[in-house]
Amino acid sequence: MKIALIGYGKMGKTIEQIALQRGHQIVSIIDINNTADFDSEAFRSADVAIEFTTPATALGNYMRCFEANVPVVSGTTGWLSHLDEVKAKCEQEGKTFFYASNFSVGVNIFFALNRYLAKIMNGFPAYDVRMTEVHHIHKLDAPSGTAITLAEGILDNVERKERWTLETAEQPTDLPIHAIREGEVPGIHEIIYESEADTISIKHDAKSRAGFALGAVIAAEFTAGKKGFLGMNDLFHF
Repeated sequence: MKIALIGYGKMGKTIEQIALQRGHQIVSIIDINNTADFDSEAFRSADVAIEFTTPATALGNYMRCFEANVPVVSGTTGWLSHLDEVKAKCEQEGKTFFYASNFSVGVNIFFALNRYLAKIMNGFPAYDVRMTEVHHIHKLDAPSGTAITLAEGILDNVERKERWTLETAEQPTDLPIHAIREGEVPGIHEIIYESEADTISIKHDAKSRAGFALGAVIAAEFTAGKKGFLGMNDLFHF
């Protein structure tokens, strides 16, 4: 499979290594200094593009991919205010876009576990719930996209919570997310339910970027040749 990489930081380089190990070909690498390559024949020849950049550049990158008729797999977070615009491109113009806030297989198992636990805890109002997430100092958005996905899983199932908030809960119906940026931490997410009697918590601790990169390449393999707006539920059927 021919893959284009958009973003060539630590994640992009790890994706490149794994893609090559799995027998794929990297036909184009686009970073901040060569965005004109979106118009190149090499980029247009790609079966799929894998995009890990920044919240400020992500939407523009997607549109350039759509113009070139190259399907996009993206793990960039912090741009979701434009989600409807991207979905419309897929639904109305037949474009292909695969988005995940986190491509790790383990994290997606954690998402499913979080939703299941939230359904149970909906029946036990004595427990309040909060979340902590820790990432490296280079991460630009807070809370993380993974934390927001986890929060949505709780809000969809715990009726006493109405919205997530960053750091502090202004109302009892708020779900607070404490975001920490330190060192080179790949990603730690913990959900904590606490009552006067005890504490119940679930936690995912990523050891490296390799799990995220492998999931992105697997998603690219899945996306090539498909149409529409896709996600990890389509891939894993969780």
